[in-house]
Amino acid sequence: MRVYVPLTLPGLADAYKTGELGAGPVVAYAVTPALREWYLSDDIEELEYAALSRSALASLRLLAAEPGAPRRRVVVAVDVPDGAAMADPDRGLDPAALGEVRVAGTVPLAKAAAVHVDAAEAEADVTAAAEALEAADGGDDDAQFVVDGAEDHELLWYATQEIPNLVGLGS
Repeated sequence: MRVYVPLTLPGLADAYKTGELGAGPVVAYAVTPALREWYLSDDIEELEYAALSRSALASLRLLAAEPGAPRRRVVVAVDVPDGAAMADPDRGLDPAALGEVRVAGTVPLAKAAAVHVDAAEAEADVTAAAEALEAADGGDDDAQFVVDGAEDHELLWYATQEIPNLVGLGS
């Protein structure tokens, strides 16, 4: 099963140093029954993109809580065994939890298929979105427009071998 783990660049650096994305449960996003129902699509690529987008929003939330982190969203695509990721049935109908799963146990970085990161050009919009997130959560339509502006930037795809360069540890 493919899951999308939201991180920040410092979180990715930590994962690179430790070799794991977390000891579990790790919050991630995946194609869940609720996500399928919400997006009304049978196209797996569209659904995977929706899960990736949900994870990018979660990464934005991490950035809002970590003011010193570079303002670039980070999502790690990881393959975990079927059954390792479980959706919380009590949050299944909560729109904020669409696609959210918990991965039990350690999630080794070696299982990562790819890393998705904002380009440097997105930093201004991601910064503004992180600053507007709290107001958007409170129902401010203008702030939501700013948050949605970060979604206008496609995350770039990187091979896992590129992680050292992404986090500034490469030669």
